[in-house]
Amino acid sequence: MLQDVEIRQLRALQAVAAEGSFGRAAERLGFTQSAISQQIAGLERAIGERVFDRPGGPRRVELTPTGAILLAYAESMTDRMRAAEDELRSLRAGEVGRLVIGSFQSVSVNVLPEVIGRLRSERPGLSVRCIESDENDELVAKLLADELDLSFVVGAPEHDGIESIELMRDPFVLVSSAGEQAFQPRVTLESLSGAPLIGQSPCFCQLMIDDCLRSHGVEPDYVFRTNDNAAVQAMVRAGMGRAILPFLAVDTNDAGVHVSRLEPDVPPRVVTIARRKGRSLIPAAERFIELARAVCAALPTFEPVSPVSVG
Repeated sequence: MLQDVEIRQLRALQAVAAEGSFGRAAERLGFTQSAISQQIAGLERAIGERVFDRPGGPRRVELTPTGAILLAYAESMTDRMRAAEDELRSLRAGEVGRLVIGSFQSVSVNVLPEVIGRLRSERPGLSVRCIESDENDELVAKLLADELDLSFVVGAPEHDGIESIELMRDPFVLVSSAGEQAFQPRVTLESLSGAPLIGQSPCFCQLMIDDCLRSHGVEPDYVFRTNDNAAVQAMVRAGMGRAILPFLAVDTNDAGVHVSRLEPDVPPRVVTIARRKGRSLIPAAERFIELARAVCAALPTFEPVSPVSVG
């Protein structure tokens, strides 16, 4: 029976029960008396019983037992509608909701904490979860499966279901031990031929580096591999070899290493933030993107200390 009942009919029921007459209920709701009568009549047809006893004259109309049950239901529904309206207002304001963000190691260290810190200070009721992976394909797959709302990725994923916004261009630099290598502001790729290198396991960025080296006739000789950026830098500091890393992945406060520009440049990696096309996200997602752009724009850029080119 109740599947044919409309919200406006329940509101009319509440108004008539509160005012005791169809006329005063119409004034309360801003309708004509005939409109209120039609809504109550429609309610009674839907449930197959009368909801008011109508004594006539100046006497108040009275709820029938059926009407009393429906009134309690209507009041419960009204309370739930008000709660839903409050939640929708908070959601539109970006104050509540849940965001799941994908990231990769260097962004997790140098970008994500600042973005989340600012977002949570603005919207303390927002729930944020993060998933990290060094594999672009894995992050894209999670976006497509709606396991992630947004994700930092490298480059613009070549998938029709994904759209991305460029955040920054991150140059590749050479990291050398301060104890083993004299500082060279610029180092040629060719000079790395036969030199021991510290690298990562095959991943999107490592493949970019290796392809560039080989295109310049350099076959990389990796004496140690790890996907931990800090471990790469620690091995360089220890003098085990040199490493080519994205500048964002380098701890520039480490006095045990030198950071040099490469000549010619390894094409910089483009850091983007991606989402699934056509998926509606909570308003806080747009604010997250705005903050990510602002944080990336404020990051320090790499410049060689000296313009002198040294092989």
